[in-house]
Amino acid sequence: MSATDTTTRSSAAAEPGAKGMIGTFTSRYASVLPTFAAITILIALLVGAEIYFGNFLTGRNMSALLLDNAYLMVLAVGMTFVIVTAGIDLSVGSVMAFTGIFGASLFASGVPFVIVIPVMLLSGVAIGLLIGVLVQYFNVQPFIASLAGLFLGRGLAYVVSLQSIRVEDPVLSWLGSTRFTLGDFYIAPTGVIALLTVIIGALVMHFTRFGRTVYAVGGSEQSARLMGLNVARTKVMVYVISGLCGGLAGLVLTAYTGSGYPRNGIGTELDVIAVVVIGGTLLSGGRGYVLGSMIGVFVFGTIKTIINFMGAEQSWTHIIVGALLLLFIVVQRAIVARSDRSR
Repeated sequence: MSATDTTTRSSAAAEPGAKGMIGTFTSRYASVLPTFAAITILIALLVGAEIYFGNFLTGRNMSALLLDNAYLMVLAVGMTFVIVTAGIDLSVGSVMAFTGIFGASLFASGVPFVIVIPVMLLSGVAIGLLIGVLVQYFNVQPFIASLAGLFLGRGLAYVVSLQSIRVEDPVLSWLGSTRFTLGDFYIAPTGVIALLTVIIGALVMHFTRFGRTVYAVGGSEQSARLMGLNVARTKVMVYVISGLCGGLAGLVLTAYTGSGYPRNGIGTELDVIAVVVIGGTLLSGGRGYVLGSMIGVFVFGTIKTIINFMGAEQSWTHIIVGALLLLFIVVQRAIVARSDRSR
C-alpha cells in the first residue's frame, strides 16, 4: 500500500467524521442555535458600531440600553411563556398602557404606593386571566382572545383618562431617577426589576414542574394530556403570567417616563413578539428561552441606538428588525423540518 493511498483513505475517513460531528452538534443543540445566532448578531452589531462611531461601547451607552428597554424586557418574559405553549398575546401593549395610566391616576389621587402597585399588577393579571379562560375553556383562538384583550385594555386606558397624568409620588420618582453607579456604568431600579424578572422567569421555565409542563404543552398538547399533565391550568397560567408582566411593565414605564399616558404601548406587542422570536423562541411552540428573549431585546435596543447615532429615520429600525425577523423565521422552519425528518 502506497503512502498516497494511505493519505487518501485517512482524508476520506476524516471527512465523514467531521460532518458527523457537525450533524450531531446541530441535532443535539438545534433548539439553541437561533439563540446563538442572536448572540452573534448582537456582538457583530456592537463591534461594528464601535468601529464605525469610535465611542459606542461606553459604560453610559450600555447602561442606557437596559434603562431604555427595561419595560420591553419585562413584557418579553411573559410573552416567552405564551409563545412556548404555541400561543400568542396581542394585549401586552394595551395592558401596559392601562395599568400605567390607572396607577398614575391613583397616585395623583393620593393613594399610597402599597395599594397602587398591587392594584396595577392585579389589573394586568385580571386581563391575562380573562384571555386564558377564553383560550382554554371557550376554545377561542389565542389571536382572537388576545385581540379582545388588546381592545379591552386600550378602551379601559381611555376611560381612565384621555390626557397624560404626571406622577410625583416619591417612591415612583425614586424608581425612575435613582442610579446605582459602578465606574462609567449605572443601573436604575427599573433595570434591576427587569433583570430580576428575567432571572425568575428563566428559573421557573427550566427548574420547576410548571416550566417543564409549559414546554410539554408547546411540544405536543395531546402527548402532555396523555402524560397526565395539567394542560388546562398551564395554558391559563401562561396568560396570567403575561398579564402580570404587562402590569409590571406598566409600573416600569410609568416610573421611567414619570407619567401615565393612555396611548403608550401602541404597536409594542409586535416589538415584543419580534424580540422573542429573534431570541430563539419558536412560534410553533415547544422551544424557547427567557434568556434568549433578553438577548433579542438587546439586539432590538442596539439597532435603535445605532439608528439614533446615525441620525437616520426611526423607520429603519422597523425595516432592519423586520428583515431579522424573516431571517429567524426561516431558520426556525429549517430547524422544525430537520426535527420532523429525524423522527
